[in-house]
Amino acid sequence: MKVKVQSLDAGKSGDIELNDEIFGVEPRPDILHRVVTWQLTNRRAPARAARERSEVNRTGKKWGRQKGGGTARHGDRRAPIFVGGGKAHGPRARIFVSNLNKKVRALGLKMALSSKAQSGQLIVVDNLDLAEGKTKELKSKLGSLGLGKSALVIDGDALNVGFARASSNLGELDLMPAVGANVYDIMRHETLVLTRAAVEKLEARFNG
Repeated sequence: MKVKVQSLDAGKSGDIELNDEIFGVEPRPDILHRVVTWQLTNRRAPARAARERSEVNRTGKKWGRQKGGGTARHGDRRAPIFVGGGKAHGPRARIFVSNLNKKVRALGLKMALSSKAQSGQLIVVDNLDLAEGKTKELKSKLGSLGLGKSALVIDGDALNVGFARASSNLGELDLMPAVGANVYDIMRHETLVLTRAAVEKLEARFNG
């Protein structure tokens, strides 16, 4: 698959040949769904447990008479109806972990990249160099690229410092290195922007 390489000012700077085994795979919704579910499950923080009646540090002594007090009968102050009492049917400590075969994970990433390439939502740029590293300068350059409502920009091994500084104030733009490329972030953005270095790293990631 041959794609035009653009610069940040929407100029053309040649072509690049994308590997069809990575960018030409037919997307399958079931595979993408499995990978996204796996990612979101593993992102969940552990659930904190609440102390129930038997775990509250309060006296177990019966605090009132069984009859004749004019109030309801209670055994101790650890009952859930009292302030400071135990939580009735409270949440228990849980750790959310999900496993997924490495081949399925790799296939899901290929399908996510292919989905963007086949739908015309993939843009390849030569580099992310900015003369001044200013947000105003970057915004004017991105407007000519037609990124849509949101865009994910993936660079090579290291992020371009000037671009990262300029894009930090743009809420519709996210930036990450090639090693962090994942299905969830790719699919939730309208446009995917790859640098030449990112394409090389992604192809080396699957071929290595």
